[in-house]
Amino acid sequence: MSVYQMGNLRVVDLTKPLDPRTETRRCHLFRFNTGGPIPDYHTIMDLTSHLGTHVECPYHHDDNWPSAAELPLTTFMGRALYLDLKNRVAPKGYITASVLEQAAAGRLKEGDILILDSSYKLPPFTPDTNTDKDQRLRVNAETAQWCADHKVKCVGFGDGVSIESSNDDVKPFHDICMAQNIVFLEVLKNLELLNQDIFFMSYAPLPILGLDSCPIRAYAIEGLAEFS
Repeated sequence: MSVYQMGNLRVVDLTKPLDPRTETRRCHLFRFNTGGPIPDYHTIMDLTSHLGTHVECPYHHDDNWPSAAELPLTTFMGRALYLDLKNRVAPKGYITASVLEQAAAGRLKEGDILILDSSYKLPPFTPDTNTDKDQRLRVNAETAQWCADHKVKCVGFGDGVSIESSNDDVKPFHDICMAQNIVFLEVLKNLELLNQDIFFMSYAPLPILGLDSCPIRAYAIEGLAEFS
């Protein structure tokens, strides 16, 4: 299940489920019984920090920038604006400042979470990345500067936006945003199940000092009046 009803609230799970048997990135579980008269099972988790749906913190790109435990909890929750740019940018095109201005149409507020997607979907980090099959929209320094100028606190990506197109685009996008403590949400799923494009969102990482990124459970809550 990806959609849940809680009274007047609608909850949408935006997370990619993980199966250690099929993940291409490091994901191993070692389950063991500590012994004694009562079964007491524990699990050793051997995971990469960039696994599945994950949040990337500034420490990912600079040793002097904050890790997951050094950012306030409010960095990882709040009002989100979802922009599906399918009819605004040609396949493989860049998400420019003018495109974002038109799509946001004055609805973005300072401190918001910005979620970007398009209909040119391809799962990221696969052998099809940057091939003829890859029609996803791209981000670059201009995209990042617009996000920084509008003081968003997080940029998230559906499968319709490439975050691995080229070093010339990816590095400045990370550096410009993360210098302002803007975090990234990668590998978001189920965005097409949203009924609203403005909603409350949460995606908190484990508060571990020195952790650059962390797999998370991302979800949207539709119907909260103060986040509509």
